[in-house]
Amino acid sequence: MGTNVTIRDIARVAGVSAGTISRALKNEPGLTEATRQMVLETARDLGYDFCKLRPKRLRRLTFLLHRQHNTASSSPFYSPVLHGAEEACRKQGIVLSFMAVGPADGLIDQIRMHAPDGIVCAGFFEPETLSALRSTGKQLVLIDMKLRGYSSVNPDNMMGGYLATKHLIDTGRTRVGFISGPLAHYSIRERARGYRQALFEEGILADPRMEACLPDGVDLETGAWEAMEQLLDLPHPPDAVFCYNDSAALVAMRCCLARGLKVPHDIAIVGFDDISTAVLGHRPLTTLRIDKKSLGALGVDLLLNGPHEEPVEKTSPVELIIRASTVMDGWRPKNLVTFKRT
Repeated sequence: MGTNVTIRDIARVAGVSAGTISRALKNEPGLTEATRQMVLETARDLGYDFCKLRPKRLRRLTFLLHRQHNTASSSPFYSPVLHGAEEACRKQGIVLSFMAVGPADGLIDQIRMHAPDGIVCAGFFEPETLSALRSTGKQLVLIDMKLRGYSSVNPDNMMGGYLATKHLIDTGRTRVGFISGPLAHYSIRERARGYRQALFEEGILADPRMEACLPDGVDLETGAWEAMEQLLDLPHPPDAVFCYNDSAALVAMRCCLARGLKVPHDIAIVGFDDISTAVLGHRPLTTLRIDKKSLGALGVDLLLNGPHEEPVEKTSPVELIIRASTVMDGWRPKNLVTFKRT
């Protein structure tokens, strides 16, 4: 039919009311996901011009943070992300509410109470929780998480892991370990992938014993300390360690000092995120800087420019910040490297 296809044309072919077609095309609540997808497929098959849609102006957004991230160790990262989202909303005259939630918190009832037009989910969420949120018909964007079928904004985690490990190798380190958090988290998996990619490119055989994951069921402080001790107890311990975030790196540094090691002389340490306390340790921490406020603003921007017919994935650049936890006075890189990827 082409560009002259109307909502009534789609309704006639799909066998449902024009109101149902309108709600499905505008991603409004009140429909099953199966009905919504059937309408969208019919519209596409008929050649409906989606540009005709006038998206509803977003007036209220809800910023969701998983309860596991609402901790002292996570707040230095997610607080600036929230502030970035708040600033972006304020500029657009949008009301932003915040909730820290878990999978057993009656989330959908809480969402109905807040009545947002769109939802920003920051950090890890169970796929079942995200599916339940999407069934409400609200526009949804993920920040610091990626899942097929969802629009998302993420730091360039893989490049960050690569740059961290490459930097340690460039300083002359030959046994680079990795302290990892839960690999269910997309960001941590990507940082691990960057770590292994750098080893591969340098012709260094990846040794599974050089990767220590935080044990399940313990707090970050305890887990990072145990992971660092696990690496130091190896017959041939690492001379450098890349940690999946700054909080873990600062704990790892304290553990090394307690074992009588000098940083960076005996062991070099790199973190990730460039939280405010990264410069307050025994040695200022080399890390990957993320523009966390920009990450929050990008998430809001993605919602404001939606709804999208197909999921949109945006990547925010990271920057290697070299400090005293990896280099001694007078060190210079072997090659000039651009540490930022846009």
